[in-house]
Amino acid sequence: MMKPIKNFPREKSAAITYLLTDIDDTITNEGKIPACAFQAMEDLDKAGIKVIPITGRPAGWCDHIARMWPVKAVVGENGAFYFVYDDHKKKMIRRYFKTAQERRQDKKKLEVIKQEILKSIPGCVVSADQPYREADLAIDFAEDVPPLSQEKIDRIVTLFEQNGATAKVSSIHVNGWFGSYDKLSMTKILFREVLKTDLDSIKKNIIFIGDSPNDEPMFEYFPNAVGVANVLEFKDRLSFKPAWITEGKGGIGFAQMAEILIP
Repeated sequence: MMKPIKNFPREKSAAITYLLTDIDDTITNEGKIPACAFQAMEDLDKAGIKVIPITGRPAGWCDHIARMWPVKAVVGENGAFYFVYDDHKKKMIRRYFKTAQERRQDKKKLEVIKQEILKSIPGCVVSADQPYREADLAIDFAEDVPPLSQEKIDRIVTLFEQNGATAKVSSIHVNGWFGSYDKLSMTKILFREVLKTDLDSIKKNIIFIGDSPNDEPMFEYFPNAVGVANVLEFKDRLSFKPAWITEGKGGIGFAQMAEILIP
């Protein structure tokens, strides 16, 4: 049972050092970041709680996020890479799970899958952010198109998997890729390589907040995982649910959670 975040124990919140967060429908509301959510990220950073977005969004967006948001790093395309911007050296550190050659080969295979999906599933489109992706294929079922039925979303997933790809469902896209990585695996690599910390040893001092099925590995792993209120839309499809839940949806819920953590 998910417990209200307002009841999160004070002794636990005082021990939190990192806040890992999904973006779409976790920091955003209807595709926009409310001022309170962005302010919350700044306030968390000033309070010494490092914010790291863990998102399905593309490399192009993640370059911007790593440079311009009040964040320590960003994991993108559901674990395909992490980006860290070094403010002192004015340099972006980009670490990919697969080599450039492997990503080029994967793109060719994903192009074949794309054609099959678009031909087979009326109403879906390739995500508008696809030109900025380096490792996956994003099929839009609710962002810039009228929402598709669950049956059609499941069919998109099936077509990816029948072609040997991994597929994960967010609140707006089905993302497909070739590889054994996910949000959690790349987060572990980020902590080991950049933060010089074993994630297993400090996961009790971390909160992850998300909203949808592609966040499930994080919900399962982190004992203090949080869902914004709209996670309830997926409650029957989640084998592993977050321990806590906010009262508000999306960025409003994110800001409510931040208030609990900041002294």
